[in-house]
Amino acid sequence: MNHNNTLSLAIMSGKGGVGKTNIILNLGYALHMEQMTAMLMDCDLGLANLDVLLGISPEKNLHDLLQSGVDAEDVLVSIEKGFDMLPATSGVPELVEMDEDLQDILFKKLVTLAGEYDYLMLDLGAGISNTVLSFATLTQLRIVVVTPEPTSLTDSYAMIKVLATQRGVKDFLVVVNQATSAGEAKQTFERLNAACMNFLNIELRNLGFIHQDRTLVEAVRRQTPLMKYAPNSTAAKDIKALAKRIMRYREDNRERISGRPILKDFPSI
Repeated sequence: MNHNNTLSLAIMSGKGGVGKTNIILNLGYALHMEQMTAMLMDCDLGLANLDVLLGISPEKNLHDLLQSGVDAEDVLVSIEKGFDMLPATSGVPELVEMDEDLQDILFKKLVTLAGEYDYLMLDLGAGISNTVLSFATLTQLRIVVVTPEPTSLTDSYAMIKVLATQRGVKDFLVVVNQATSAGEAKQTFERLNAACMNFLNIELRNLGFIHQDRTLVEAVRRQTPLMKYAPNSTAAKDIKALAKRIMRYREDNRERISGRPILKDFPSI
């Protein structure tokens, strides 16, 4: 059996605008600062954002990867040594609802390259499209990003319900973003967890929270990762704490991770 050291995780949300893409970029950067290697994959296939946050214009993207003769290495963009990204594209409707054949092509090309990293991190589109649901079932971890807004909680619950009832997925971690205090973050998590326990018999795991921080807004405007622009800001410190918890999970579950493919149903060749 092939032994796998790569932890794959999907970062997802029930609604857009909760800061999911910012989190995955800066979380990847925080892991990189801890001497970990990470590959980010922009899976918001119709509305790419990772390249915008970095202020870059990649020559190729995941749409090109689906063409014959193009390998994942051809599309990979280096952010820093050992910290890379596979960019998506915008305005290609057929990628938003990707059929199973296209998914097979994409992930078979991806999985061997992904095995060279400590972390494979998928930035999924918001909502419950078939593509989002399919991608969410493939990874070893699923991190749901929510904010204290009622609409975020309602949409996140709906997404978890669909994944649980239609795809059999019942393990989720939660990050509360844009919290004004630890108390607000705790209350937000508890509201979502209570709904999931009462109606779905699913207990969520609280990964942590990120404070509301104007510095992050400035970093976005400058198209620079927060971890690089203001590594000592409040939100950056929160993200570093999240990274440490994920690293601890990977270390504590090394044997379990080694015993399964990076992406379910797509073993390395």
